[in-house]
Amino acid sequence: MTRLVTVLMLILGLSVPAALVAQEAAPDPAPAAPKGEDGGDDAAAADAGVHEAGAKFDYGFSGMLARDNRTQLAPLTLASGKAVASAEYKLKSGGYYRMDINADGSAELALSGGDFFRAIWVDEIIINDIEIRPMGVHSLEFDDAGTATISFVAIVPGRYTLSIPGSSGATQQAIFNIQ
Repeated sequence: MTRLVTVLMLILGLSVPAALVAQEAAPDPAPAAPKGEDGGDDAAAADAGVHEAGAKFDYGFSGMLARDNRTQLAPLTLASGKAVASAEYKLKSGGYYRMDINADGSAELALSGGDFFRAIWVDEIIINDIEIRPMGVHSLEFDDAGTATISFVAIVPGRYTLSIPGSSGATQQAIFNIQ
């Protein structure tokens, strides 16, 4: 009797997962996406003055920090008398981003934003092919012309600014809106 119950339990245990796999294999028809949600509003967003980062978020074999998951943002510019950013940045919490900061060397300028740097996790900062993996950042200062590339993951939702210390103009700051 015990052998019969054991055999029946094995047969039942092996047949139930096969039935579940057969149910999952049948694809459901995908609903049609409503107009306006397919990402076709890029021109309208550019006209509105917002850099919206469209991230893929496909966490494959390499995980979140894979190159395929990284979104390249519009660069920031440090130049005397020029705007730092062309528009506001709209980021998604959990997204992996990369941004260039270009300085033309016309003046010794810095970008400061402790609140922004505390709201993100900095993966690396690349300066002249030297990779820096900091525990924390408060500001970046350029004495000469050059480019710094920062890779980061947006974490804490909110509105943050990176600005040139001592300046008060709206064009002397970059605004990041993490959602």
